Amino acid sequence: MTTTQQRAALQRKIWDIANDVRGAVDGWDFKQYVLGTLFYRFISENFTDYITGGDPSVNYAAMADDDPNIAAAKDDAIKTKGYFIYPSQLFANVAAKANTNESLNTDLANIFKAIEASATGYPSEHDIKGLFADFDTTSNRLGNTVKDKNERLAKVLKRVAELDFGGFDASHIDLFGDAYEFLISNYAANAGKSGGEFFTPQQVSKLIARLAMHGQTSINKIYDPACGSGSLLLQAKKQFDDHIIEDGFYGQEINHTTYNLARMNMFLHNINYDKFNIQLGNTLTEPHFRDEKPFDAIVSNPPYSVKWIGSDDPTLINDERFAPAGVLAPKSKADFAFVLHALSYLSSKGRAAIVCFPGIFYRGGAEQKIRQYLVDNNYVETVISLAPNLFYGTTIAVNILVLSKHKTDTDIQFIDASDLFKKGTNNNLLLDEHIEQIMAVFDSKANVDHFARSVPLEDVAANNYNLSVSSYVAAKDNRELVDIAQLNAELKTTVARIDQLRKDIDAIVAEIEGGELEA
Repeated sequence: MTTTQQRAALQRKIWDIANDVRGAVDGWDFKQYVLGTLFYRFISENFTDYITGGDPSVNYAAMADDDPNIAAAKDDAIKTKGYFIYPSQLFANVAAKANTNESLNTDLANIFKAIEASATGYPSEHDIKGLFADFDTTSNRLGNTVKDKNERLAKVLKRVAELDFGGFDASHIDLFGDAYEFLISNYAANAGKSGGEFFTPQQVSKLIARLAMHGQTSINKIYDPACGSGSLLLQAKKQFDDHIIEDGFYGQEINHTTYNLARMNMFLHNINYDKFNIQLGNTLTEPHFRDEKPFDAIVSNPPYSVKWIGSDDPTLINDERFAPAGVLAPKSKADFAFVLHALSYLSSKGRAAIVCFPGIFYRGGAEQKIRQYLVDNNYVETVISLAPNLFYGTTIAVNILVLSKHKTDTDIQFIDASDLFKKGTNNNLLLDEHIEQIMAVFDSKANVDHFARSVPLEDVAANNYNLSVSSYVAAKDNRELVDIAQLNAELKTTVARIDQLRKDIDAIVAEIEGGELEA
């Protein structure tokens, strides 16, 4: 099999395992156990590879926890990897004895606490603390009795242990990361509306990452103010060489479970603790990273039209993020609050690519005033309308807003990509060829009939600062052209044939009636 076929086969097996081990439990409710177990296996093998220097002749799993060599290596290991795992705590050892371990659930809980506690007092403490918080080994989702819980946990451990990732090298790490992303995307696809709140489809993430980093040979760091499970940040890593992102990956997430998934996701993609900083909290009212800004690249798919405190907090209008616009986003629709936040964190050489609800581009009131601020200050580079039903949990045809602080002209580009999709089973799909079409015209800024148009800032201002793509890019008329003269000629022929048919029918009827009279 090819690498692609192997990957596809592995992914099918992973999803089969995920469905098998959950039993009667809803997959969405059980996701943290499958994802957490995959993460536990990864950090165990990653740590073993580090502590042995990749030497297969050194059997770390067989060593005693009190081996003096282990004690000597502990401090440096934590400083480098961010955590420490003793041999007895390794996934392989726990999984091997899982079926006969009557205290498996408490043993796992203690192991997870110990791994987190190993980082206490070290620079990695924040990045490790609480990673396993959602892996509740006492939950009734695992069963009503300790025996039931242990059986379910043993099954998860055994099935994840079956997965063949090969030797621990770069491709092995890639397979782990892909497996985690694959599981998250499948959970999101099957979770309805809530799925879209923590995962952006990979192809859309790819487009957003490429837009934000277009033309840059290096960036200081990349930031997502509503990072979900970290998929947008990780697409930036996949799309560009590691050295392009110099100082790491930054994100903030309001949901605690999703915040833990994002941190796990970073580790699973071999981003060490000193290269990422994911924080928990409300970005709009409790923003982190004020001391880290500005960022050369910002990517984001914030929640659509969520409520926020807005004008009920009188201090926000003086906040450096919102004050320049002179008005706050409506309390019932925080979309532009996220946009202004991103703009405030953007460097003078950077770009922000933000998924937006289309209504914010044409509604009046405060949103129109914010659009005026963005347009008059020449921050809007491009607005792209995407196809409907690309995202999990919504069929809305969303837009991507590209902001820039280094534009060389005052035109605003509008791209209508609403026809670029492949029909999927549950969702439409954005293909690589579609991304290439969008990126080509984004780069050239060329005018293409029914697809892209660059509009002078003054024209947008004259149009009430309307930023809807449909206001500037004429939709292609797909109706069939009709030749009126030909149609009239065909109608005359048809009418003549109908008249002749009527005469023929009348003649036949008359003949029949004549025959009946003679009889």
